[in-house]
Amino acid sequence: MIYLGKQMSNFKTTIGLEIHVQLDTKSKMFCGCDNNSENAEPNTNVCPTCLGMPGTLPLANKQAIEWTIKTGLALNCEINKLSKFDRKHYFYPDLPKGFQISQYDEPFCKGGYLEVDGKKVRLNRIHLEEDAGKLIHKGEESFVDLNRASTPLMEIVTEPDIESPEQAKKFLQELQLIVRYLKVSEASMEKGHLRCDANISVKDENGVMSPIVEIKNLNSFRFVEKALKIEEKRLAEIRSEWPVKNSKVTRGYDSDKDETYAQREKEEAADYRYFPEPDVPPIDLERSADFDIKKIKLEIEHLPADIRTKMIELGLSHEYAEKVATNPDHVNYLLGGETLEKELVVWVTEEVNAQIDKHKISYEEYVTKVPLTHLADLVGFVKAEKISVNTAKDIFAEMIKTGERAGKIIQERGLEQISDQGEIEKIVDDVVSENPTELSAYRAGKKQLMGFFVGQVMKKSAGKANPKIINEFLRNKLDQ
Repeated sequence: MIYLGKQMSNFKTTIGLEIHVQLDTKSKMFCGCDNNSENAEPNTNVCPTCLGMPGTLPLANKQAIEWTIKTGLALNCEINKLSKFDRKHYFYPDLPKGFQISQYDEPFCKGGYLEVDGKKVRLNRIHLEEDAGKLIHKGEESFVDLNRASTPLMEIVTEPDIESPEQAKKFLQELQLIVRYLKVSEASMEKGHLRCDANISVKDENGVMSPIVEIKNLNSFRFVEKALKIEEKRLAEIRSEWPVKNSKVTRGYDSDKDETYAQREKEEAADYRYFPEPDVPPIDLERSADFDIKKIKLEIEHLPADIRTKMIELGLSHEYAEKVATNPDHVNYLLGGETLEKELVVWVTEEVNAQIDKHKISYEEYVTKVPLTHLADLVGFVKAEKISVNTAKDIFAEMIKTGERAGKIIQERGLEQISDQGEIEKIVDDVVSENPTELSAYRAGKKQLMGFFVGQVMKKSAGKANPKIINEFLRNKLDQ
């Protein structure tokens, strides 16, 4: 249903996505050039092969193929036993060969699905190809940077199963999370590692379909949702202009103006003049000694949906389970231990990122300083009421700084919590007798002064007194 002005019109939205994921392999797709050009000067990370020079021959990147298969297995795809590469011809300034090595009719993965909000969004295919270069426009001039040429790209194509712009955004977010779990791509939309072309059409109440619009090169989740909403509304508003024969056009999205604009009519497969790539032989995954699908499948340790289930089984809320699942670093850290406890999960989720930011270290450095077993010890001291939560936070910061274990820090600094009731009762008695004005005010109804008394007891005990016991004794003394 699309809202138009003050009336509701019965238009049904259909969306399909074509998603490009840049793989984090060490080298490019068909040559030995470094696959990371992030800080390289333009046109310096290139070689005769990725520049398409005459006489050069491509050599397929084995890891890129394995990671494509791995992604396909994670997304419930069927892995084709026989696959091949094809030449896709088109002419553009950033495509040095005049064609792209891609896959047409025999991709590595076909079918599959990804569940989003309880709905299975079917996949059509996942194929592997090389990226083109990049055009940089400055005023009336355009420049070509070919550092990105031949970077390995997975293209993940959905069936037109998505029913709203919001659902399209959630699909992309879940897909990003999965490829990050698989460690095949950083999948940052801001850096161009994950790019999306979104296809949208609407049908009226009589089942008549609008033109299919492909919105090109969307590079943020928010822009995907906003651009699709604009087209959803625009297509419904121009119902009277729909052509009799179905057509497909492309449009761009201007984020500054928050509007889409016409580009060109969409090419069909025939326009690309596909034919088998003669320089890369077909790949028989069933018979090849280079690829072991069973071994690749075993590398998929856990996926976001599994983590959500595991967190809920620990007694965490759905919201908290989502918070954990959306951080692959936390997940890998937590699942590195023998047992998983709710308190440990909460500590990691609430405290680790803050301390990493504070100490300006990477997650890898943090894990080296504080292995999960060391953190479990710290949380165990809190559960056993040997230290307070606030003291534990101070100890945690010291653990990250020095790499020392919690027990050693507690012993050396004398930080173990005082739980001796007689000792705490004496401190409480002293605090109450030393503050008669506050005591009178409390008994006159100013109950918020409880915090003042707790603070004074903690101060006298150098922060070591057990807060639970403090509160019990204070209530008895103050309410007499």
